[in-house]
Amino acid sequence: MTALSFDEAGVDVVYEGTEFRLEKALIEEATGKSYPDVTDHEVLQIVEEDPALSGEPRRIGDIVQSV
Repeated sequence: MTALSFDEAGVDVVYEGTEFRLEKALIEEATGKSYPDVTDHEVLQIVEEDPALSGEPRRIGDIVQSV
């Protein structure tokens, strides 16, 4: 299982027991979108080759605002 933790500057990721951080600029470059408009599903697709996506995608801007 992959765990994602979002903040204004990037995403903390735990993937297969390995912890790392994806910075805002890297996420924007990988998706071609501004950071707040990227969804949690898109970040998961950056991390995993074939993720099991469930539920509705949520914008990072909405996630960070609700924290």
